[in-house]
Amino acid sequence: MEKKKKQGIGFFEKYLTVWVILCMAVGIAIGLWAHFIPEFLGQFEYYNVSIPVAILIWLMIYPMMLKVDFSSIKNVGKSPKGLLITWVTNWLIKPFTMFGLAYLFFLVIYKAIIPADIAKDYLAGAILLGAAPCTAMVFVWSHLTKGNPAHTLVQVATNDLIILVVFAPIVGLLFMLGGISVEGVGVPWATLFLSVALFVVIPLTAGWLTRSIITKRKGLEFFEKKFIPKFNNITVIGLLLTLIIIFSFQGRTIVEQPINILLIAVPLIIQTFLIFFIAYFWAKKWRLPHNIASPAGMIGASNFFELAVAVAISVFGLKSPAALATIVGVLVEVPVMLALVRIANRTRHWFPESKKGAIADIAKAESKN
Repeated sequence: MEKKKKQGIGFFEKYLTVWVILCMAVGIAIGLWAHFIPEFLGQFEYYNVSIPVAILIWLMIYPMMLKVDFSSIKNVGKSPKGLLITWVTNWLIKPFTMFGLAYLFFLVIYKAIIPADIAKDYLAGAILLGAAPCTAMVFVWSHLTKGNPAHTLVQVATNDLIILVVFAPIVGLLFMLGGISVEGVGVPWATLFLSVALFVVIPLTAGWLTRSIITKRKGLEFFEKKFIPKFNNITVIGLLLTLIIIFSFQGRTIVEQPINILLIAVPLIIQTFLIFFIAYFWAKKWRLPHNIASPAGMIGASNFFELAVAVAISVFGLKSPAALATIVGVLVEVPVMLALVRIANRTRHWFPESKKGAIADIAKAESKN
C-alpha cells in the first residue's frame, strides 16, 4: 500500500507542469466568464493583501513550519555563509540587475514598440519588484526542495527587518537613475506588517504549538514519521488553488493586453533565473549543503509581490502601467519558481549532503594537494 501511495505521489509531481497550465487556464476562464467569483473574493482585501490568497499561502507554509525545530535555530548563526549569500544577493545585486535588465528591454530593445512614458512606468514597476525579495512564498519553495526549515525561517526574518530600512532608499535611488520623477516612495507599513503577521507570525505560531502538543503527547518519532507526512500534498494543492485565484483576478487583463504582458514578462523571467543561479552557484562554490543553497537561491528569485503591488498602486495608480508590471510579476512568479524548484531538485547531487560532508570533501581535497 505504501508503494502504491509513493507511485501516486510521483505521478502527480511528475506532471505538475500540466496541472499548473490547466489551473492558469481555469483561472483565466473564471476571470472572463465567471467574473462574479473574483469580484466576490476581491471584497476580502485589506491594505492590498488578498485574504483568500493569504489563507492558501498559510496552508502552504504550515507544513514547512511543522518541520522547524526551534532548538536548532540558534545553530544557524554558527554557519552564516548561507545568510550572507541571501543578504548580498537580495540587496546588493538583485535590485540593480533588475534595473539594468528592465532598462535594457523597456527603453532600448522595446524602444520602437513601447512609448517612452509607458516604458518608464514599466521600469518603475520592475524596480519595485526587484527591491522586494520574497518573505512568504520562499517557505513553499524551500519545502518543495527539502530546504532547511530553521535556516529558511532565519532568512525570512532577517529579510523582513532589512526591508524596513532599505526598501525605500533603494527604490528612490533607482527611480532617480531611471529618470522616474515621483515626489517620494514610502513604505506601506500596514501592508508590510499585515503580510508579516499573516505569512510568518501566524503559521509559525501554529506550527510551534502543533509541534509542541503532538510531540508531548505522542513523541517526536510519531510527529516526524506519521503526523508531518499527512501534509505532503497540501503545499502543492495550495499552489494550484492560488494560481487559479491569481489568474482569475487578472483574466480580463491578460486577454486584453496579451502582447504587453508578454513583453513585460521577458525581463522579469530572465531576472528570476539570473538571481537564482547567482546565489545557487555561489552556495555551490562555498560547498554549502543543498538544503541551505536552495532556499538561498529561492528567496532572491521570488518576490514580495504584495509590497510591490501596494506601492505601485499608491504611487502611480491602480490602472497605471507600473501597477500592470508588478501584476505581471505576480502572474509569472509561480510557474517560473516551480521550474526553478525542478532544477534545484535535479541538481541536488552537486552539493554535499551535510555540512559534515562538505568539511570531509574540503579535507579530502586539501590532502590531495
